[in-house]
Amino acid sequence: MGGGLFKFSSLMIPFIDFSRQNKLLKKKLLRAVAGVIDRQAYILGPDVDTFEREFASYSGVKYAVGVASGFDAILLSLQALGIGKGDEVITVPNTFISTVLPILVVGARPVFVDVKSTTFLMNEALMEQYITPRTKAIIPVHLFGLPVDMDPLMRIAKKYKLAIIEDACQAHGAIYLPAGKAGKGRKAGSIGDVGCFSFYPSKNLGAFGDAGMVTTNRKDIAEKIRILRNIGQKEKNIHSVLGHNSRLDTMQAAMLRVKLPYLDQWVQKRRQLAYRYNSLLFGLPIVLPVEPESLKSSFHLYVIRTSRRDALKRFLENNEVMCGVHYPTPIHLQPCMKELGYKKGDFPVSEDGAREVLSLPLYPEMKAEEVDVVARIIRKFFT
Repeated sequence: MGGGLFKFSSLMIPFIDFSRQNKLLKKKLLRAVAGVIDRQAYILGPDVDTFEREFASYSGVKYAVGVASGFDAILLSLQALGIGKGDEVITVPNTFISTVLPILVVGARPVFVDVKSTTFLMNEALMEQYITPRTKAIIPVHLFGLPVDMDPLMRIAKKYKLAIIEDACQAHGAIYLPAGKAGKGRKAGSIGDVGCFSFYPSKNLGAFGDAGMVTTNRKDIAEKIRILRNIGQKEKNIHSVLGHNSRLDTMQAAMLRVKLPYLDQWVQKRRQLAYRYNSLLFGLPIVLPVEPESLKSSFHLYVIRTSRRDALKRFLENNEVMCGVHYPTPIHLQPCMKELGYKKGDFPVSEDGAREVLSLPLYPEMKAEEVDVVARIIRKFFT
């Protein structure tokens, strides 16, 4: 049971295969690159401005500001909101460390709240016990592509006059539609004061290197971030604030413009493959991803849970199915967070998940037959 090598298929299934998408778009991507080279506008060139407008329109917000990474999107958002030394920011411990490090960089303190065992998203029912006079913002994380239930958080934020910074780095194309509300729903990253996106190559909308974006409906925030990202200057050689070199690269913007029109169909394909996984894995002693009625996941990752995670991971990899773990160590237990004073057991749901989560291969160009092979190998492991 769950033993050694079992060659169910000679097919090697990668966790993600960039070559398939690149092959489909290669001609368009090369034309975009050539256009940047011909125009010679390499820093904040016209493709950056155009992509910002296109991404703002896609996200349903008034403004989008391109930055160098998802990390910088959160960092500059904190600074634009005036959050700094002595302030507290509430977020979750089961996320990538780039959610939390910017809080420390601006001199504030991250305060963690545990997550729901069903969705692995921020548990708003626990939120108010962590709010103090020093609390200035909440950073909900739309983890694995599933958006957080935002309405309760918005009510709490309004009650205590807190800002909300949505970490939507994994949620390109995810939609929030609360029950009883008409319309098509709102895109992740368009609900709080700001939304923060990463275009890391493996994201649903991926660049060919680091890149990021801040979305907002607030003109004041957009203007501040435009200055902060560009070495603190609004006018050339006039540096009004201590800023950063965090501009979205023009070459990356040009290639992201090629990809953006495909994003919704890629998300739909991810959803179809995720449902296929759900159907094929149903009934096994594993916890499958859930999608509450009001939340439409973009399935950046397809993550299952099992107490036999490590053995299953080895079995899959022995059978040439590559998989990942997001994330094996909660942030509050990372060595660099020792000074925050947290200990093992402080956030049991997040800690249990860290021991049990396993990410299976999922990307838009993945074939249905490959999903079938992965599912058959997992079934073999449990039988």
